[in-house]
Amino acid sequence: MLFSILLPLHSILRWVVIILAVVTIGRALIGWLGKKPWTLLDSRLSSYFTISFDVQILIGLILYFISPTNQTALQNFGGAMGNADLRYFAVEHIFMMILALGIAHGGRTLSRKAKDAFKKHRNAALFYILAILVVLAAIPWATRPLFRFWG
Repeated sequence: MLFSILLPLHSILRWVVIILAVVTIGRALIGWLGKKPWTLLDSRLSSYFTISFDVQILIGLILYFISPTNQTALQNFGGAMGNADLRYFAVEHIFMMILALGIAHGGRTLSRKAKDAFKKHRNAALFYILAILVVLAAIPWATRPLFRFWG
């Protein structure tokens, strides 16, 4: 029951994270390259992006432990490493997503602590671009539906 609720939510929330990343990166690039001031909107977008990413990771971690696919992998972890699909969800997907979250939070922290707007925008742009590239590489585009409205 929980799985059939969280899996579609996880699928839909990825789009929220990606859209917020694109908007936040766009604002950061415009601010950095155009030498614009760091505004309350920039700060809020940065916060919304990392919060939505946090929620997505939390849902993903719950799914990690209740997913039938991962249950199979966790029962025989050594054997799962020989199966590309099981290994992907048991190790690669979760590792890359947690890495991307760390990069995004690092960018948020460095942006908040930077002394001037130029550095705030630069840190946000560079770290968020890197984070979203890792996310995009870790999404199973070919093997999962783009929009999942049911488990």
